[in-house]
Amino acid sequence: MARNVLYPLYQLGNPQLRVFRTNFFIQLVRPGMAQPEDTVQFRIPMEMTRVDLRSYLERIYNVPVAAVRTRVQHGSSRRRDYRNVRIKKPDSKVAYVQLAHGQTFTFPDLFPEKKRPGGSSADEDLRDQVLEDQRRRQSCDPRRGGVPGWFGL
Repeated sequence: MARNVLYPLYQLGNPQLRVFRTNFFIQLVRPGMAQPEDTVQFRIPMEMTRVDLRSYLERIYNVPVAAVRTRVQHGSSRRRDYRNVRIKKPDSKVAYVQLAHGQTFTFPDLFPEKKRPGGSSADEDLRDQVLEDQRRRQSCDPRRGGVPGWFGL
């Protein structure tokens, strides 16, 4: 799975308790566009292949995978530093994993909107009052004849 794997040295005695951990870290990404319910989007390292990702998900998380598609997202190089040298964001690899038949995935709603029972609360009344006060202070005084407020005697 990983390319530079250092296996532990052989030690006398049974059983040989070896735990192999991966060198890769993957991120679950909320898709920008609508996708089918059986497709999940990940951001993975550039060195990780689709075979590595498939075995990673099936062995570690016990997720049945039907297909894996990958693409390289090129980093933008629009920014410039103080010496007018271009600064390039690093490239990243995006993987689209299609789950096995019958499996679906919906991205969890981490910050659900809370329903407010009844009419307006005291916070909303206070907010409306502050906004109205700001509008009144920012409106022009008709007696000044179009002269800005900062221009005074």
